[in-house]
Amino acid sequence: MISIEDRYFSLSRILLLVVGLWPYQKSKLARLQFICFFSILIIFIIFQLTTFITSKCTANFVIKVLSLVFVCICMIIKYYSFFINSESIRYLMEQLQRIYDDLEDSNEIAIIEKYGRYAKCYTAILITFIICSVCMFTGALIWPDILQIISFTNKSRPRQLQILTEYFIDQEKYFYYLLLHINAAICIGLTSTVATGTMLIAYFQYMCGMFIIASYRIQNALKIQISQDIIVQNKKLAHSRIKSAVDIHRKAMEFCIYLISKFEISFFFLIIFGVMTLSLNIFRIFQIASSTCNADELSISFIIGSISLLYMFVANLVGQEITDHYNYIYIAAYKIRWYIAAPNIQKLLLLLIQRGNKTFGLNIGGLFIASIQCFATLANTSLSYFTVMYSVRQ
Repeated sequence: MISIEDRYFSLSRILLLVVGLWPYQKSKLARLQFICFFSILIIFIIFQLTTFITSKCTANFVIKVLSLVFVCICMIIKYYSFFINSESIRYLMEQLQRIYDDLEDSNEIAIIEKYGRYAKCYTAILITFIICSVCMFTGALIWPDILQIISFTNKSRPRQLQILTEYFIDQEKYFYYLLLHINAAICIGLTSTVATGTMLIAYFQYMCGMFIIASYRIQNALKIQISQDIIVQNKKLAHSRIKSAVDIHRKAMEFCIYLISKFEISFFFLIIFGVMTLSLNIFRIFQIASSTCNADELSISFIIGSISLLYMFVANLVGQEITDHYNYIYIAAYKIRWYIAAPNIQKLLLLLIQRGNKTFGLNIGGLFIASIQCFATLANTSLSYFTVMYSVRQ
């Protein structure tokens, strides 16, 4: 028996093990790991918000702080939601394994393996992007110290964190300890975001594969021409193929609905904070570029904005793929010569065609359906908020 966990979820498993979220690992050490990492993220947000106590809260200052706080909140939402739904993630993994084990047709196995490879490619690409982002982000934080070392100057300049935080201690004296905490929080947050995101993307890719398998079964069900003098055995075979297509189609829909129901609230808040993160960081980019032109701050805002935009795009792209693959079943059921089939087969095909008339996708709270159109709407909303903030500033 082939394990899809080992073959197609190996990269996601490594990332989830690193941040203590792998659903098959429920030891005390894993829970302690989760508590430590979650505490680091929470403390990082708290010490950013404490700057409001010790500093004058101007509009620019509030935007500067919240532009990073909101992205940290998104990381915490993903991290915690995945932890509390670990049993559901494990259950879905077991369901996928059962579906894979039930496949007997070599073409169907090839289809599901193709989408498994797509999931692995998504994971590899996003891991590469995040590694580059972490390196750039960390480099922006320590760049002033690197310049001082390269310049070989004996003058000691006051060291300052590029991220606004207030730890209520001497930041000059404990600079490297504070920098270590900031870097740890960023690495944990980005790693957990990629780990959870790629895991969900992999699940959605398998759903696309299941929809394609349903289409394949429909297209091949009536290859044996059904006529008045056809043998009963072939009629039963065609009927069995259509039933199996309806069955895997139903399983794919149930799989999708179940997964969305478990993460619906967290996805809703991610959309809100994601839009605000993108808006604030676009504003920060224009603000820095038109005034101080601080390269370190500019790079940090650019990296955060790019990650937010990419995450928003990939999430909606996957949602669009779900909708498109669902529609393939309707097209397949409509194009085959259903009128020459037996009455009981026609009823099953009619059921699929009726289902196809209703749109299906990743529906978040009845307000958002993940798609390219939804991505465009969210991006336009972010730009609208940025325009309002920029016009008020002017």
